[in-house]
Amino acid sequence: MKKCFLILSVLLVSVYSYSQKDKSSATKNNNQFWEEVNFGGGLGLNFGSGYFMFSISPSAIYSFNEQFSAGLGLSYMHLKEKRFNHYNYNAYGGGLIFLYHPIREIQLSVEPEGTYVVYNYLATSTGRETDRFFQEALFLGAGFRTGNITIGARYNVLYNESRNVYGSALLPFVRVYF
Repeated sequence: MKKCFLILSVLLVSVYSYSQKDKSSATKNNNQFWEEVNFGGGLGLNFGSGYFMFSISPSAIYSFNEQFSAGLGLSYMHLKEKRFNHYNYNAYGGGLIFLYHPIREIQLSVEPEGTYVVYNYLATSTGRETDRFFQEALFLGAGFRTGNITIGARYNVLYNESRNVYGSALLPFVRVYF
């Protein structure tokens, strides 16, 4: 309850302070804000004999300065396997992205993420079953950056092998922001 009150108070003070600004100053600040926002994300497609996976993950980050950026990301993944285990799932998620560049070429990241999963599978005794669960992840990553492209890997420190959308705690990534 105290957290909610504190957050609401900060939001109200922020809105009041913003409403007191000169309108031309607000327009100028708004334009400056959007000049520091970069959009990007990822797109994935895998398929094979009896297997299909599609994923999309748009994101936007705000650059506070040359070293620090933060933003939001969304994700959707659909996977269907019908050759061996006959399952499919849809995963809907979102999270925060915090980026730090100790030097221009190195990118370190912290990414808390939450994903809602609807998992359909064929159970041997009862037929078709559906399992729904929420998965939390905390990725710590590092990558090499050149221009607006970063290639690296991230590790989920909350990985749980028995209930996870991802096949491994360690995941490679390619980030592109414009």
